This record gives sequence, C-alpha cells and structure tokens, in this order.
Amino acid sequence: MASKTPRRQTGRRSKWAAAALIGVGLLLTGGIYAGASAAMASTEPSAAESQLTVEDGKKLFQANCATCHGLNLEGTDDGPSLFGVGELSVEFQVATGRMPLQMQGPQAPQKSPQFTQEQIEAMAAWVQSEAPGPSYPDDRILDGEGDLTAGAELFRINCAMCHNVAAAGGALTEGKYAPALTGTSPLHIYAAMVTGPQNMPVFNDMTLTPEEKRDVISALMYLQESEDVGGFSLGSLGPVSEGLFIWIFGIGALIGISVWITAKSN
Repeated sequence: MASKTPRRQTGRRSKWAAAALIGVGLLLTGGIYAGASAAMASTEPSAAESQLTVEDGKKLFQANCATCHGLNLEGTDDGPSLFGVGELSVEFQVATGRMPLQMQGPQAPQKSPQFTQEQIEAMAAWVQSEAPGPSYPDDRILDGEGDLTAGAELFRINCAMCHNVAAAGGALTEGKYAPALTGTSPLHIYAAMVTGPQNMPVFNDMTLTPEEKRDVISALMYLQESEDVGGFSLGSLGPVSEGLFIWIFGIGALIGISVWITAKSN
C-alpha cells in the first residue's frame, strides 16, 4: 500500500489578519452609524429654525440688553428707558447692528447684527408685550408701488437736508451723521420715519400720512435700483465733488497738455 503523506499548506495566515478584520468591521459600523445619525439630524429642525417664544425674547433681552436698559425696560445711567418704543424700534436697532452698542460715542454706527432674525423678533415681541409702541406696517406700505414723483418731492422737502438729495448721507454736527439710504431696506426706512432713531425726527401720521410714507419709500427704492446715467457718481455730493474733480483732473490735464506742447515746440 502506498503511504499517505499529509498535504502541506501552501500559505500561512498572518498574525495581523484578525486585527485587520476587526478594524474593517469597526470602520463599517462607524460609517453606518454616522450616516444614520446625519440622516436623522437632517429631518429634525435646528435650534435656529425652531420658533422662539416671547419668553425666549425676554431671556435674550435680559442677558444682552438689561445692563444698559434695565431688567424691566426702565433704563439706567448708560441707556434710555424703552417704555413705548415698541417692537419696530427694537427690530430696527438690533437688526442693523446698532445695538448692542460697542462703545459710547456721538452716534451708534451700523454693523453686522449679533443675533439671528428669529432672536431679534422674539426680543421685539417681548418689548411690545411689556411696553407697546410702533409696530410693523402693512405690506402695502413697503411694496414700492407708491407715487414716485410725490415721494421724491417729499424726500427733498423733509429729508434731503440731512441725507442728501441722492440719499447718499451727509455729515451733521459734533461727530454725528445722517447715514446713506442707498442700501436700507423698505422696512428700516419706515421704522426710521416712525421711531426717530439717533438724530432722526419722528414723522408721525400727522406729519406724513401712511400713504406719503409709502411714496417716500417707493422713491427711495427706485433710487436704489437706478444706475447713474452720468457715469461716476462722485459720492453724489453735488457741486463740491464735481468742482473738485474738474480742478484736479480737468485743469490738471490742461496744464499737462500745455507743458507737453511747449516741450515739443522747443
């Protein structure tokens, strides 16, 4: 009988094979878990998307504004009382970044807002519930469909002496200034007229009717969307910037040409 010899194995299992299999298994498990978690998170509303309540607005106000304006809107030595300012004033001041105030000065500058729009509206709603005042206008006031001619005339009579006839803004006294309105939203134009922020006078319905406010807003919206047909706007500062441009570049060019002609003739 032929003797049976055991068959020798041609390969040898590496000692790292088990570790590699465990690692692959862990990676697959982790990947599946991460994908499932991301899918579930995408279907749940985030904190920013959830509807904030008036109570949330109170907490935000007391945490960020009460130092100057008081826990109950009574005001302090560092900030005025907010009784009667209404939600529209809060929305304007906070949404334009003027509040919270960075430092005391002649005027609060506009900057990027520090809160989301939902947080701003929640704080405004709390202030309105505690100390009612001017509120949001009807959508019709902000639709831009008013009388442009009447609005432009009203703007020139009531606003151009500070904001410039082209709404480019201008300097006032003691470091104060009237901001440019070339990028201001219709809501904030209305809010400024109704609440009178900074050095702005209040235009109540006896001074400018709601329809006249609509006309002014429509004229400013048209001005924002229009292009300068004359070329360079030169800051829309009128004869001052135009005359300076002529003196520097116009007369300067004439002098340069005269010198060049004289040098060529010699």
